[in-house]
Amino acid sequence: QVQLVESGGGVVQPGGSLRLSCAASGFTFSPDTMSWYRQAPGKERELVAIITDGRTNYADSVKGRFTISKDNAKNTVYLQMNSLKPEDTAVYYCNAWGIRGVARSNYWGQGTQVTVSS
Repeated sequence: QVQLVESGGGVVQPGGSLRLSCAASGFTFSPDTMSWYRQAPGKERELVAIITDGRTNYADSVKGRFTISKDNAKNTVYLQMNSLKPEDTAVYYCNAWGIRGVARSNYWGQGTQVTVSS
């Protein structure tokens, strides 16, 4: 079975940094597209960053502060978050498109809380 296991969330002061990790398992091949979403209380889930075949894209609100990267050997995607702001507070979810067996499907992790507060 496919699993996406996130780690690295926590509480950090404004201006601080955190690094999120998402380890994928159960895929037939390394997922071709992995991304990070976030959902703040009372708001819709939004795309933060995405990586596909080495190409990356970011939400305007995090450009220049967040970096997404992927280690294909470990089937792990990372989100390095610098210069964190209180408005970055949210539950961060890992998402992956990948093949299991013969089907390409979409999967979600369980989420990890990031709180930016002084």
